[in-house]
Amino acid sequence: MARSTAAKPVATPEQQLQHRRVLRALSGLLLGMFVSMLASTVVSTSLPVIVHDLDGDQAAFTWVITATLLTTAISTPIWGKLADLFNRKLLIQLAIVIFVLATAAAGFSQSPEMLIAFRAVQGIGAGGLAALSQVIMADIISPRERGRYMGLFGAVMAVATVGGPLLGGVITDALGWRWNFFVAIPVAVVALIIMQRTLHLPARPKQKARIDYLGIVLLSVSVSLLLIWVSLAGSSFDWWSLETILMVGGALLGIVLFVITELRSKEPLVPLTMFKNRTFTLAVIASIATGIAMFGTSVFLSQYMQMARGATPTEAGIMTIPMIGGLLLSSIVIGGLITRYGRWKPFLILGGVLLIAGSVMLSTIHYDTNFALVSLYMFLLGAGVGMTMQNLVLIVQNTAKPSEMGVASSGVTFFRSLGGTIGVSVMGAALATSATNLFVDRQADIAAALAALGEKGAALGAQLQSGTLPQVSTLPDGIRVIIEDIYAQAIAQSFLIAVPVAVISLIAIIFLPNVPLTRMTTSERVAASEADFATVSTAEGMSALSATGTVPTALDERADEAGPRLSEAPLDERADEASVTRR
Repeated sequence: MARSTAAKPVATPEQQLQHRRVLRALSGLLLGMFVSMLASTVVSTSLPVIVHDLDGDQAAFTWVITATLLTTAISTPIWGKLADLFNRKLLIQLAIVIFVLATAAAGFSQSPEMLIAFRAVQGIGAGGLAALSQVIMADIISPRERGRYMGLFGAVMAVATVGGPLLGGVITDALGWRWNFFVAIPVAVVALIIMQRTLHLPARPKQKARIDYLGIVLLSVSVSLLLIWVSLAGSSFDWWSLETILMVGGALLGIVLFVITELRSKEPLVPLTMFKNRTFTLAVIASIATGIAMFGTSVFLSQYMQMARGATPTEAGIMTIPMIGGLLLSSIVIGGLITRYGRWKPFLILGGVLLIAGSVMLSTIHYDTNFALVSLYMFLLGAGVGMTMQNLVLIVQNTAKPSEMGVASSGVTFFRSLGGTIGVSVMGAALATSATNLFVDRQADIAAALAALGEKGAALGAQLQSGTLPQVSTLPDGIRVIIEDIYAQAIAQSFLIAVPVAVISLIAIIFLPNVPLTRMTTSERVAASEADFATVSTAEGMSALSATGTVPTALDERADEAGPRLSEAPLDERADEASVTRR
């Protein structure tokens, strides 16, 4: 028998038109995401310089990052809930405005505290962008087709993450670090204009808004207390102390009250019933590790390049490219493969393995480790993040109810941000403790190196004693090697924290139900559900009329023939049939 060869399917004119419509709708969304990523990453390489100029210490450095991640995590489920109640296009435009104005205001900071405050406001806008972009994508793209478009988001993220640090380093070296906070303003204006003209979302039924204000307060207080305790314990007060009891006890009490409030609320901020969904629960667990890997390691890798290898901000931006390269390649290639074959679980498992490998290897680096090896470690970690980050949201959206798409999407993003926030705080606290202990251990070597520098060494010693982060690239060679060695060891030890969580993430991914990806968008699922309800109602009505003898026999026969076919067909098939009929 001759073997038949199937020709490669060619997109129909209608499919090509739909593709162009999706790209047009995504243009403003992609640019908005680019703005948020650029504004965040452009300052990453200059943070050691910023904290040094503002006379901040390691705790201030950590909180400049943590403040943004904290408010991002807290605001993400709030934005997600608002997305189920209000106009999503208006909400994402508002998020861009909040984000960019807070970023610009941070450029005028005169102290670490002022910078931390503006970065906290910045995180509110970032939470909206993170949550709403995922919800809007679900509105216009089906889970099966979303992989190819996720590649676009991965490309934008990679360009901003690579270009941001490079641009930030150049701006810092040429104009000063304050200009890093102003660079995103013109791009944001363009993004808002394009989004207004191109983003047209399907009309949604109006709902009465009920916002869980008590849940917002309890969640914010609980998470804030926990992170403040992690950051200050061991330095400002002992781990076992009255402050610890008050902060940890207050956080636990707030969490218990938050759970009770969510169970009693008519419109909960985080519907706890979603945790009955096995996919959602396991994806949340896996997202926590992804957040730690993505935020924690990227933050401290930049610090490693400058504090442990003596790089300038520009050089640090270039040296972190391997991690972003891994993220870019994996997100684009894997997204395309998921769309083509419809299989997602093997790629998520591979991503979990790479997260573990990258975290373990980065915990072994020293100040003089061959940079080719460091690049390999960063690439593996970036590839793991690229394979898991967006796809965990994708599989949750695939099984979530259309009415809960906002809170389901933001729920995964929230726990990813929360994981990143806790990860940065814990890793920062571990780094500060390790660095302090290593400074004590190397005190004799430091004293000898400073004595050899004379008066300059005395001034430098006073700066080191104050706890202010040194600008390593400007230090004399004798003391520079010692400082680089201390920070390399401290940063490597902090990377170990990500390893056990990455192992838990892989276990959660392995047990995820392998549910096939649907080809229906959220809007189409809503329409199909309404059509299904109408079909069932019509069939019931016809049965009642037939019982009274008021329906013509021919109509009864047609209803009997059509009713079972429609009501018994799977939801996807009914939607496909309805779509063909409309066309």
